[in-house]
Amino acid sequence: MGRVTTEEPLRPQSLMLTFLGDQVLGRDVCVYSGSVIDVFARAGVGEQATRSTLTRMVARGLLRRQREGRRMYFGLTEHSAAILQDGERRIWQTGAVNRHWDGTWTLLGFSLPDSQQRRRHDLRSKLNWTGFGPLFNGLWIAPGEVDVSDLVAELGVAAHVKVFRAHADDGTDVGSMIEETWNLSGLAARYETFVRRWARWETSLPDVDDALALRLLMQTEWLRIIRHDPRLPVRHLPDDWPADVAERTFRTVYDRLAPLVDAAAGRLLDLVPVRQGQA
Repeated sequence: MGRVTTEEPLRPQSLMLTFLGDQVLGRDVCVYSGSVIDVFARAGVGEQATRSTLTRMVARGLLRRQREGRRMYFGLTEHSAAILQDGERRIWQTGAVNRHWDGTWTLLGFSLPDSQQRRRHDLRSKLNWTGFGPLFNGLWIAPGEVDVSDLVAELGVAAHVKVFRAHADDGTDVGSMIEETWNLSGLAARYETFVRRWARWETSLPDVDDALALRLLMQTEWLRIIRHDPRLPVRHLPDDWPADVAERTFRTVYDRLAPLVDAAAGRLLDLVPVRQGQA
């Protein structure tokens, strides 16, 4: 496989979730640890790092173990399946380009005392991850109707948070507000880098056994980008916004690699049916 590097190192756990979502989700199977080690080695992840990731994910309730003879297999838990289903929706249903925004914004205001600085930091981090940007100090905004009830309950900050739905006044320059609130140049650069790195595979093909690892790297990188994209309304973004081009590249390469990935998976992966009661 031509050596593919990523702008930032991809965490083994992120790669693992992508791999499981692609090969295990919805199939009621477990995968042999040796198969995972083989695929991850082709993606540049060493055996020890792969084994440590499997162990940590079991401890965190993200994987279940199933022994078959002398071999250990790993499958999904309800928690990891829910995470993967969300990622699947984000890639294939929600998409990277928001063309159908109805003008609604979600506003979230919060005020936490200095004694809760850690909780304030956690709230800001979660809001960033959920697509919010800081409109003013203590007032954050996100496009569309965003349900933050689980986030607020998880952090225990319901008494300090107020949430509203709103529409901008006709005199508001929404484009300028977006540029001031979100790092558009940084997000655009991620999409442009993705295209530069992966467009070559729109016309080239790797060796069969490398196809699975190659698509694993691409899909993990793509999901990381779109999870950091708040899906701002395209009509308020620059005319040359690169998300659409990047999404076409992703989908083209994904589909182009599909026959090779299926062949590689059939050769490299040892899968067994899930047996209930294993942990």
